[in-house]
Amino acid sequence: MRWKWIAGTAIVAAALFLFSTYDNRRTDDPETMPREKELAMKRTIMERDAEHTEQLFRAACAADVRRVFAQSKSADDVRRRLRQMMDHNRHFVYAAWQPPAGAGTDSRDEPVRFGSLPTDAGEAIRSRLDDKTVPAGPGMTRISGTIRAGKRAYIVIHASSPDQQLGTVTAVASHELSDRIMKEQRKNLRIVPYPSDKRFNIESVDSDTLRDKKVRHPEQNEGTSHYLVDHVVVKFRGEPTEQQLAQIQEDIGCRRVRRLGYTYVFESERLNAKQMMDYFRDRWNPEYVEPHYIYLTNGIKRTSGQSRAQSDEESTFAPNDELFAAYQWNLPNIGTLKGWQLGKGSEAVKVAVIDTGVDLDHPDLAGRLAEGINLVDENAPPEDDVGHGTHVAGIIAATVDNYEGVAGMSWYNQVMPIKVLDHTGAGSTYDVARGIIWATDNGASVINLSLGNYVDAEFLHDAIRYAYDRDVVLIAATGNDNTEDPGYPAAYPEVLAVSATDSSKRRSVFSNYGDYLDVVAPGETIASTYFENQYAALSGTSMASPHAAALAAMIRSLNPDLTNEEVMDIMRKSADDLGAPGKDPYYGYGLINVRTALEYALKPEGFSEATKKSAWQEFLESLRSLFKE
Repeated sequence: MRWKWIAGTAIVAAALFLFSTYDNRRTDDPETMPREKELAMKRTIMERDAEHTEQLFRAACAADVRRVFAQSKSADDVRRRLRQMMDHNRHFVYAAWQPPAGAGTDSRDEPVRFGSLPTDAGEAIRSRLDDKTVPAGPGMTRISGTIRAGKRAYIVIHASSPDQQLGTVTAVASHELSDRIMKEQRKNLRIVPYPSDKRFNIESVDSDTLRDKKVRHPEQNEGTSHYLVDHVVVKFRGEPTEQQLAQIQEDIGCRRVRRLGYTYVFESERLNAKQMMDYFRDRWNPEYVEPHYIYLTNGIKRTSGQSRAQSDEESTFAPNDELFAAYQWNLPNIGTLKGWQLGKGSEAVKVAVIDTGVDLDHPDLAGRLAEGINLVDENAPPEDDVGHGTHVAGIIAATVDNYEGVAGMSWYNQVMPIKVLDHTGAGSTYDVARGIIWATDNGASVINLSLGNYVDAEFLHDAIRYAYDRDVVLIAATGNDNTEDPGYPAAYPEVLAVSATDSSKRRSVFSNYGDYLDVVAPGETIASTYFENQYAALSGTSMASPHAAALAAMIRSLNPDLTNEEVMDIMRKSADDLGAPGKDPYYGYGLINVRTALEYALKPEGFSEATKKSAWQEFLESLRSLFKE
């Protein structure tokens, strides 16, 4: 009997091994993929990135023009907002305002023009400017087809005011984004040899009594409303003058004021919501003043017969960022929106982005950047001159729910921009190591490294160990060469190594792989912020890594007592298993899951017990998976 048991066990083990190997090769076999097929697939991804970047550009420009009317009540407002739009966005080369038909002869109703029409595509643009058929109604926006002239591309945007009382705006925007994306992605995806050239806290109240209520568990969200502690919403009885608004901003230490119709949202640097409400009631007698509540979609209130999964799905919050619904597949793909029900980060936990710098003036990153440093030129700020670092930063921290651009994964964690790569996207080991040490010494809790090579440099490893020994979570991209060769710093044992997946949760063809891989995250055609106040879609493990970095920051925000190793362990064990059962070289432990990871962060004791499995239990689970398939 004994030999039969041994033989049977060997057969089962061999079958399990062979089946797993076959399954891996069927879906993820980079070793047998012909080089030309790999390059062709990379080119397809690159072209899709350029196409989506073009779409993002068109959508963002149209939103900028519409915003001119949304923030205006008079012709003077329109002219001022139009001037600001031109000043803050260099890609707008021309803009004109036309008063409504039947306007008076007052000089204030004269048409105004800013900028000048480009000469290289003048006739094609002028024909669209003279088109009297657009826009066709109140509040309508029309965007022309792309007009190409050399490397530049132009679009013409027509927009009319919502009530047609403020006339129409026509704008011309120019960019080289698509060509630039093609050029950069050829390097990033290794289609060509490279390098080839030298904010806020949340409080909660009971929705019926408006009394403070602490929410420590999802079950307690029922009947609870949440608000931003440093915001208030005010509706005045009469429209305040500019002088009065200036006085209010000085009195409360206003960081930002936003207007929607007759209502204002004030954000203070030094007063909380209750203090601001007392101030407005005492000094301004408004029609109302209230906290800035966070609204969720209208779900069905849970009954005893409703499942928890249904309730979670119904109450998932979708942000209002303009480009979210159409382009950001990545956040729902990893359970981010459900994760926001448990935690949205904290300003106290900072993520260092060691990269090409960040666009410090990008409107979608306003208030989301901590102090950083430029180690390429220490006399200059860490300004991005490539776009890569800005894209990484936006994945982590682009402002959420601000009616603008894209949404980051974290609502509150700040990004610390550290420029170590120059205008070519390359940098020295010395500067990267200095960046890691500087970030550690200046309070970074998480460090993202969307960079690397294949040299196990001790100098860099020393810097990694320096950060790790001081409890920093280190996250790095594995690389885009579709190789098993270990990439550093991702392959260091102190670092969480991240590869990329597509929207179908399949391994990206360009992703490096190997036994050192920990997890995977979305990395194909990811929409995010880009330098020069723009947006772009990029692919690469560079895009996957900041998803994991943002999750690490959210975990630490929810449970600051966790060590860096505990955070990484939670990220590994809470991942959704993909590919062969268990950890494998193509997916590591699997695709990061924000919701599950945050649940584990809230109850690390239960997580520890749940993940203590014997080798025999793991074998039985693998066996069960085999027979299921």
